[in-house]
Amino acid sequence: MTRLMADPVEHRLAPQGEDMKFLKTSTAAVVLTLGLAGCSANASDSGGAESYNWDFTVTVGDGTTWYLGAEKFAEVLDEESDGRIQVNIFANEQLSGGDAAAGIEQLMNGDKAFSYNSTITWSGIDPRYGAINAPFLYKDYAEAEAAINGGALDAYKELAHESNVELLGFGESGFRQVTNNVHPITKPSDLANMKLRVPGSSLFLDLYTALGADPITMDFSEVFTSLQNGTIDGQENPYDVIYSNGLAEVQEHLTVWNYVYDPLMLGMNKDLYDSLSDEDKALVEKAAAEANKVQIAENRKRETEQLEAMKGSMNVAELDESQIKAFREAVSPVHDKFEPIRTEALVSAVQPK
Repeated sequence: MTRLMADPVEHRLAPQGEDMKFLKTSTAAVVLTLGLAGCSANASDSGGAESYNWDFTVTVGDGTTWYLGAEKFAEVLDEESDGRIQVNIFANEQLSGGDAAAGIEQLMNGDKAFSYNSTITWSGIDPRYGAINAPFLYKDYAEAEAAINGGALDAYKELAHESNVELLGFGESGFRQVTNNVHPITKPSDLANMKLRVPGSSLFLDLYTALGADPITMDFSEVFTSLQNGTIDGQENPYDVIYSNGLAEVQEHLTVWNYVYDPLMLGMNKDLYDSLSDEDKALVEKAAAEANKVQIAENRKRETEQLEAMKGSMNVAELDESQIKAFREAVSPVHDKFEPIRTEALVSAVQPK
């Protein structure tokens, strides 16, 4: 396994400039030379089976559970194939200059083999992927897991096939929370006129507009500095992203409300998947299952530790069900707008079981 990482400091997106130009040029040369999905394939000495060298990207830095899951995936493939299958891991969307949506397009068109991406990023390409991110859909992980195992995963696998991607299961970024520097957020009116950075998704723009906030989109690489200098008042993300990127250092208030569940799609270019032998497909699926299991377990373990750590430096408000109900009612028009876009089948598949 090859570890290819950006500067790990605070795990923000990789810088641009001459280093990135060199990386892009080198990567393009590799893709042109190696062909399908950023891989090389050669007959090995082990029974004539093909050997492979594949690229795997994650959106965030090397200190996150996303990267840990990718490492596990690479390790299992290396061990199970006796070194015949190698995976190169790139943090911070290095192969697409930090642009996660462009990274998904690389996966779809075969410029790389694998990626971990949030369904929120996928929804920017096709809004149907956002069905599982509906606000206040699940109250806890047990409900989310039941929905995934009860049909959501199968529905997303079918959807991913339309994008020329083989979905190898879900990892987990976790439930998203909100932080700010103005005051505690415990009721909808607390968000009035608050400048909050949100993902570049119409769902989040509409959601926070409905709550009276002033939602702003920007590259995640700009968030820390923008919070530090007051350009924005706050942001929203799962615990691991907040903590691992040092955002707790520049935010006073954290609201725990589990308002959006954020799974990770472990995707593989479908043309590449279809080209594999049955034996190698089985190896890939085994590695993916182990990677997702490790990533999810570590994400949840870290959440407990990270929340306790942030309580030492931030004012933390953990909302109860009656408080969450007020937010759920306030955003009901957003549900009404997006349900037809996501299709009845997907909306039904992600419902709590």
